[in-house]
Amino acid sequence: MEIRLTTSEIRTILQGCQYTLRLVGSSKDYRRLQSSEYFSTSNNVVLNDAFNVLEEIVEAIDGVQQATQQ
Repeated sequence: MEIRLTTSEIRTILQGCQYTLRLVGSSKDYRRLQSSEYFSTSNNVVLNDAFNVLEEIVEAIDGVQQATQQ
């Protein structure tokens, strides 16, 4: 089964994920967890990195839309 999403829907979902990550990242409990000496990821990625990646993807989508509308 193929999921069909419009560009606008994809953009909205990605921005919703960014918003959710921002909420999680701003929570006191998450900041406490991330600052723990026991918190580690296999490649030293933190939540803010995921947010930044989503931002780059949204910007790339915007770039494609602008380029194809001209």
